[in-house]
Order: sequence, then structure tokens, then C-alpha cells
Amino acid sequence: MRTNVENLVRCCVVGEVTQHRAGQFYQITYDGRPVRLPSVGGITYNVKVGDPVWHWEADHLEPGVSCKNKDKDENIAFNLYACIGNRVRVVSGDAKGAVGVVTGKHGGIEHVICDFDDETLGKLLPQDKVLIEAFGLGLELLDWEGVSVMNIDPELLGKMNIRKRGKRLRVGVAAVVPAHIMGSGLGANDCHRGDYDIQLFDEETVEKYGLKKLRFGDVVAIQDADHSYGRIYKKGAVSIGVVVHGRCVVSGHGPGVTTILTSPNGVIQPFMDENANIGYYLKIGRWREGK
Repeated sequence: MRTNVENLVRCCVVGEVTQHRAGQFYQITYDGRPVRLPSVGGITYNVKVGDPVWHWEADHLEPGVSCKNKDKDENIAFNLYACIGNRVRVVSGDAKGAVGVVTGKHGGIEHVICDFDDETLGKLLPQDKVLIEAFGLGLELLDWEGVSVMNIDPELLGKMNIRKRGKRLRVGVAAVVPAHIMGSGLGANDCHRGDYDIQLFDEETVEKYGLKKLRFGDVVAIQDADHSYGRIYKKGAVSIGVVVHGRCVVSGHGPGVTTILTSPNGVIQPFMDENANIGYYLKIGRWREGK
């Protein structure tokens, strides 16, 4: 695919490792149960890209390391400029010099999620500084009018299972998700940061589309969803995204998807590919360990 990669700006944005978040009160599940569960933020040692999203006793779990700039205005740029697949480097603390990879962006909490090896995870602490070599904002496909690209490093895009077939851009995905079960994140007018959630509360739909098999890092297609200028329902449109956080117990929420490609007119055509995961493409997460 021809892109405008030569014209893109490579720059740095800086944040820090966060602490795990906890509210004062119980969370109330979609079926009325009060629960206390691990949630967003912090350093998660045993959950990585490539792991299933389904079975963890957690809510909105972010695999690996969650990062944020404490300044609210600076954090907008931190989230906007960072792209999935970007190189992230630790620049303070015992893990200084270690290198990882951006794996997603979680809206609402406004975290950038990163993958590091186990040795680095063992050295990191909340408030350690990280520098992301941001590259990808402004990326375009020159030969595919009507297809928008966002939130992805050009190198990762080039490693994905994408094929040209006639006037269609065929993209390998781990799952196809119907737009009618998408929840939190609808109404946003900009998809260049954040995510929106796949609701997994209807058992028949979950079974029909094989959604219990979803993994962190999976590339998925949202059918009848256009993300060109925000997230809307539109028949025939297709949006491609990456699963960035885990399932949820709260109504309207579920595994979060950060958009990387969208087409309002059906140019994108997904096809099933069991290897459609950023961990497989970048050899990170469970693939970093050779599993």
C-alpha cells in the first residue's frame, strides 16, 4: 500500500506509569450485583497482549502498563500523538532505558497502554516516566479514497494481513462484531484517541459471533460502523480496531476497541484470520515469550 509515510512527523510525548484506580463504592453489575474488582491503571504482571479478555476477575482491565500525563491538557496530546505500535522508552527509575510498545488507548480514563517484557515489569514503579516516539498521526492511504487511518504506527500497518482485491481492501480480523452491540464511547466526535466497547451481555450474540474467544490485541471489524468523524451507525460501513482493554461488568461496557481503519462506503472487507493480533505482528505480549 502506498502511504504518505515520508511526510509524517516523528516526535516525542511524555507521560508516567499510573497507579491502579479504585472507587469509593461498589460497582453495580449489569445484573444488579455489588462487586469489588481490579480495574484500570497501574502495572499488571500476569495479563498480556494475546491473553483472552473473558475470564479475568476484573473490570476494564488494561494489560501490561498504563500511562498518563498528569497535566490534563498535556494528556490530550499524549493520547492523540501516541499510536499503536509506537516505541515507548522508560526514562526514569530502575527500569530506565527499557523499551516497549504502545498497544492501545483507553478513553474516559485517557490512558495509553504499553507492553514491556517481564524483567522491565519487575523494575517499573508508578510515577516512572515514559517517552513515546510518536509516529503515525496524519497517516493516509494514497490509493484508497474514503479509507481513513488513525492511531497506528505505519510499520505495524505494513505488517498486518491486508490485501487488495479489485476495489476492495481486505483486512484479516480475529472477529467481526455487529454495530448494534457497541456501547460506551458512542457519541464521540473524534476517533483519533480513546476506544469504544463491545457489550458482551447477550449470550446468543456472543455465541453467534465467537466473542468469547476475543484476546487483548486482537484486530477486529465493526460491521455497519463509520468512524470517519466520530462513531456512528451506518449500513455498509466497516471500521477496523484493536482490542485494548478487558471485559466489563457494568452496563453498556465491554472490551474496548481503538480504531485504526474506517470506511463509510464498504471499501474495507474483513476476512477471518486467527493470527490477526498485534502481538503476533510485533512479537510482543505472549508472542514475546515465544508462546
